[in-house]
Amino acid sequence: MSRSEVVATYLVESYLPLEQAAEVIAGEQSTGTFVAVARETPELRDRFAARVVGIEPAASSGADLPGAIRPAGARRRSGLVRIAFGLDNFGPSLPNLLAAVAGNLFELRQLAGIRLVDLSLPDAFADRYPGPQYGVTGTRRLLNRPDGVLLGTIVKPSIGLPAEELRILVRELAEAGIDFIKDDELMGNPPHSPLADRVRVVSEELDKVAARTGRRPMYAFNITDDLDRMAANHDLVHAAGGTCVMVCINLIGLAGLAWLRERCALPIHGHRAMTGVFTRAPQLGIDFVAWSKLARLAGADHLHTNGLSNKFYETDDEVLRSITAVREPLLGGYQTLPVLSSGQTPGLAPETYRRTGTTDLLVLAGGGIHGHPDGPAAGVTALRAAWQSTTSGRNLTETAQQVPALQRALETFGPTSTSGANGGGRG
Repeated sequence: MSRSEVVATYLVESYLPLEQAAEVIAGEQSTGTFVAVARETPELRDRFAARVVGIEPAASSGADLPGAIRPAGARRRSGLVRIAFGLDNFGPSLPNLLAAVAGNLFELRQLAGIRLVDLSLPDAFADRYPGPQYGVTGTRRLLNRPDGVLLGTIVKPSIGLPAEELRILVRELAEAGIDFIKDDELMGNPPHSPLADRVRVVSEELDKVAARTGRRPMYAFNITDDLDRMAANHDLVHAAGGTCVMVCINLIGLAGLAWLRERCALPIHGHRAMTGVFTRAPQLGIDFVAWSKLARLAGADHLHTNGLSNKFYETDDEVLRSITAVREPLLGGYQTLPVLSSGQTPGLAPETYRRTGTTDLLVLAGGGIHGHPDGPAAGVTALRAAWQSTTSGRNLTETAQQVPALQRALETFGPTSTSGANGGGRG
């Protein structure tokens, strides 16, 4: 019968034949259990049972998951398994979708490895979830930056900076021409620097800089909290004339993000803190490609993807795959701005531009700006010069001969960065 379906793609590893392992997943996550039951009729299965729609061989991911069944003499099999789940089972609901495609299957003993790598979603999800309110176009409009890479930074140190020192730092960064500044994910609403105080001093300084220069950077205040407090935090930022809020998506949940999107008047900067719990182990979890689709549906205008030569575990190829995933149209839209961070420095501009082929990026440099030997303003100047040189087709080394701040940055951080080198701070 014809029906609207979600198709989930998994990397499955098992000592059972893959066809049998796939049927175990489909049964466990829909109508079946470990034995046949009285009311599991053919008619019920026809309407509600998940279906295995494809299996193809794939490379093994590594070690077995704890408790995996390994019959004597059996060989390990690996494959990409596609399973279709009828929308009648859960409707266009992100929490209930996850119950189906990423619920108990991670605990099945028949599986030596199980990873959700992608999702194909029906149009009903577009009807339910409006997705990003601003995205790339709206963010550019608010910043009055119709083209070029958007450049930003993170407040450093991450925690401990008094409000009046934050005021001075924001003034320096804004006057240097930064596009975007954000709170660190560790900075929520602590007693030593309440959100209300930060909103007050940052808004005052950005208003003053805008009056002098005609430009006002976007500042993403971290409003992550319990739902009632998150709504109040958003209203506080909005009332003060703020232009962006940040949330840690995994900490408030997809339903929390969608709840905020319904009430939010500002762009939502989506931080991916804790994503490594789902993505790092190759034989377990949820791939960034699948996760990013859900975050975009729920309303993230900006989404962290990591950056090249980062200080975390991901390879450059994995980062590029994440950037591509965020930029690909989803259900005909859902335009979200990729955010590159973690160890980003001016020297990475040429390789990043060459490999992404786009300027629709928000590049955040924490230590790469704050660690500049001549101070954060020089760090902003160096990063801007590097990207302007790169996108204009000029040689970075030659540009550095005319821009002392860039020359100093290349001497300090290197012409390129290696993973883990030079810090860069938390993104």
